[in-house]
Order: sequence, then structure tokens, then C-alpha cells
Amino acid sequence: MTAPLPAAEAAPPGALARFFAGDVWYSFKRSPVAIVSALLVLLCAVSAAFAPWLAPHNPFDLSTLNLSDARLPPAWLPEGNRTYLLGTDDQGRDLLSAIMYGARISLVVGVASVLLSMVIGVGLGLLAGFVGGKVDSLIMRICDVMLSFPSILVALMISGVGRSLFPHAPDALAFVVLVLAIALTGWVQYARTVRGSTLVERNKEYVQAARVIGVSGFRIMRRHVLPNVLGPVLVLATIQIASAIITEATLSFLGVGVPATSPSLGTLIRNGNDYLFSGEWWITAWPSLTLILITLSVNLLGDWLRDALNPRLR
Repeated sequence: MTAPLPAAEAAPPGALARFFAGDVWYSFKRSPVAIVSALLVLLCAVSAAFAPWLAPHNPFDLSTLNLSDARLPPAWLPEGNRTYLLGTDDQGRDLLSAIMYGARISLVVGVASVLLSMVIGVGLGLLAGFVGGKVDSLIMRICDVMLSFPSILVALMISGVGRSLFPHAPDALAFVVLVLAIALTGWVQYARTVRGSTLVERNKEYVQAARVIGVSGFRIMRRHVLPNVLGPVLVLATIQIASAIITEATLSFLGVGVPATSPSLGTLIRNGNDYLFSGEWWITAWPSLTLILITLSVNLLGDWLRDALNPRLR
């Protein structure tokens, strides 16, 4: 008799299957706060990304604006109009549509500035922690200098100087200056966090073994050290997105943020602030509530991610 054929080995699970079977997904399913926060962030992101298709009006199309519809209250109030669910601003723009378009600008600026801060901070932190010596001292002294100034003042100075040097710059350049202004004040946290993790990782056996077999320092940092220090970076990036959105809204509120032709949530709040004490509270209330909702949801999601990635807090 012939021997039975060995059973075929099962294929290894993919990355997605490993994620759904891992501790992070299990922790997410058991956290109502994380689920609600993720749903709110997803709702805001989808509404902002698909604003041209989901918004009931185009608030920036001047041909559709009617000044006779200016400062209309929300639809459920006696003088409201069902066409404008959340009311209108001083120019007759639908507030719901303006918030959806404004949230898109705030989210894009916040995410772009955090990505740029992460690239700069992670790169300098890896270099400082892995090389050490004078390079480490120089980078850390620069971090100390940056930390001695309030981040909002540094961003205000950079953005204000950029707007004054290029008063007639196109909107794209104004967005670039704003992203740079926020990113140059946010990379320090990434650099210090990654440096501390790299100082621990560089003395471990797998790094020493890679050095013994002749692997270059750059390859060790990129292929071995970097994946092991990304956990704290992801948590910090999640929390920093909320801070970047607040910073962008603050700069726009002060008039040195995004151009007036592309108002963000901060610009909408500033416009409504002029009518707050005259009874038109909805012009500034709804953008403010949207800003609070986005930042609170992102912060709560970041707190959950910090606990999920830290075994000591489980």
C-alpha cells in the first residue's frame, strides 16, 4: 500500500487577517469611546472629502449667492428657511455647505503639516539617536531652542512673514507657507520621541548582529530600527493632527491662515464673531462646534491608540 500524502500546509494569514486577529482590533471592538470617535472622524472626513457632491449648495459660487438670504437662522427657528438647514452667513452662504468645504481645508492642512513634521522629526530623531556624539548634541540643542518659543507664535511669525513678503501669491503658495509654518513647530516632539526609542534599540542584539555582518548604518536605521520605533510615532501623529487643525484654525481666525477665497473653519468662526452679539449666534456656533467635534474625536482616538499599543496600560 502507498503511504498517504501529507496534508497541504495552510497558507500563512495575510496582513489584514493578522490585524483583525490581533490585540489592537480586539481592544478597538471593546472600546465604545474608540468606536464612536472613529465613526465621527470617518463622518467628518467623508463629508469633507466629498463636499462637492454631498453639500447641498456651493458656497463659493458667487452666481448662486443671494444677499437677501443673508443671516437667515437655522431651519427649525421661526424665520428659518428649509433650504438652509443650519442657516446662512452674512453673505447668504449656506452654513452647512460652508462647514463641509471649510472642514476639508482644515483637514488637508492638518494632515499635510503632520506628515511633513513626522518626516522631518523621525529622520532627525533617528540620526541623533543612532549616530550620537556631536550630531546628537546639535539636533537636541535645536530642539531646545524650538521648545523655548510657543509653537503658535512661531507659526504666526512664519505665516505672517510669508503673507507679507508675497501679498499677491497664488492660493497654492499660501497653503504651502501655512503647512510649513505648522510643520516647523511640530517636528520637535517626533525628534525627541524617536531619539529616545532609538537609543534603546541601537544597543539590542539584532542591531549588533547587523553591524557584525557589515550592514550599513543607513540600512540598519531604515530596515531594522525604524519599524520598531513607529508605535509611539503613530500615537503622537494621531494626537498632533488635532493640534495642527487647532493651529490652522487659530491662524485663519487671526487672518494669516488660508486665503479669504478658500475659508476654513477658523475663517468661518472669525466671520461669525462679528455678529455674535447681534443675535446671529449660528454663524459662529456651528463652525465652532464642528471644530470641537473633530479635535475631540481625534484626541480620543489617539488616547485609545496609545493605550492599545502599550502593553502596560492594558
